[in-house]
Amino acid sequence: MIGEGMAIEAPPKTEEHKVSGDKVIAKIKELVHQGNVRKLIIKNDDGDTLIEAPLTVGVVGALLAPAWAAIGAVAALVANCSIVVKRKE
Repeated sequence: MIGEGMAIEAPPKTEEHKVSGDKVIAKIKELVHQGNVRKLIIKNDDGDTLIEAPLTVGVVGALLAPAWAAIGAVAALVANCSIVVKRKE
């Protein structure tokens, strides 16, 4: 039973974007700029997860530098990949 004043959080909305390896960073920056992104998952053509990066509110700029470097390194190794975005409603 849910008490008064308690809210049920909706499950995150999931989107998937297919991009070429050289466009991964630009697409991720675009998605993060749109807001409400909670988690980014980068998968290869076979559906294997290469990188899973949780994003929290307020994490921007220099704090994302290590994640950008890792994503860039992975993107250089794959021709095509999928970016799975989980957003908070």
